Amino acid sequence: MNGMIGLAGTLALLLLLGTALGIADRRNFSPRWLLMAALLVAINDALLTRCYGLLPDVIGGEWNWQGKLAALAALAATLAIAAVPVFGLRRSGFTLAQGPGSLKAALPVASAYCGFFVLVAILFPSGQASAEDVAFQLTMPGVEEESFYRGILLFALDQAFRGRKRLLGVDWGWGAVLSCLLFGMTHAFGYSEGSFSFDPVIMALTGIPSFIAVWLRLRTGSLLLPVLLHNFGNSFSFLA
Repeated sequence: MNGMIGLAGTLALLLLLGTALGIADRRNFSPRWLLMAALLVAINDALLTRCYGLLPDVIGGEWNWQGKLAALAALAATLAIAAVPVFGLRRSGFTLAQGPGSLKAALPVASAYCGFFVLVAILFPSGQASAEDVAFQLTMPGVEEESFYRGILLFALDQAFRGRKRLLGVDWGWGAVLSCLLFGMTHAFGYSEGSFSFDPVIMALTGIPSFIAVWLRLRTGSLLLPVLLHNFGNSFSFLA
């Protein structure tokens, strides 16, 4: 029940903030796509939590393998829709091809991203890691979370908010900002013991790198670098 209430709070914030932004720029706003984005968030959350504990955990282990794999399975179904020409896999970032000349600009930013997590690992060292810890962090978080937040969800939010501003070599929209805020809230915002909670430190440690990941996704046109860097960030403290 706590998970469902936390999700309801997240969706309420998304819809309220999204509607306010849309009203401010009605010509570039699509309420249907905002609702689609909210539905995607709800489906993703339900899958990650095994429908809030209603489904048995048949895989086991210390980490949420089953939830991540279920989210990826749903993502695969979504990709089947994204493959329709009106959507486009490439437009959602599902391509290995990098935009012409983009790597020259992206590699220094990728290096800064890695440096951020090296610093985090130094300031907040992890304990001894098991083989499962390393295997999970090297694979699941980057593949599932980047595919969702910087792939399908970003695409839906970009359709909801079509206005763009050129900054740092890419065209930003409110969809990119909201996708980063939602990613941070997934880690920092929740509900337990009768009240909502918010951790600003966790929000910063997840929200700030997500802006870098979005920039890389927009600059290169691909999810490849965000996935690789996300898994590096999650696993470096275990490997250091």
